[in-house]
Amino acid sequence: MATAKEDLEQFLAAQPADTSKEELIRELAFELMVQRGIADSDDGKTISNDEMQHRIKFWQQ
Repeated sequence: MATAKEDLEQFLAAQPADTSKEELIRELAFELMVQRGIADSDDGKTISNDEMQHRIKFWQQ
């Protein structure tokens, strides 16, 4: 398994050379959210679409 530093180096190497710091941070944040989502899914930490719709309706009240 790669270290966090190795993962970050690989991520940075895949970005265009003219990418701004803000774009790098935004892309890194997105990448981390995707990785967390995949890990949650692999761990069975998900809810159904019906449950999500119910929660959204509850929040809107």
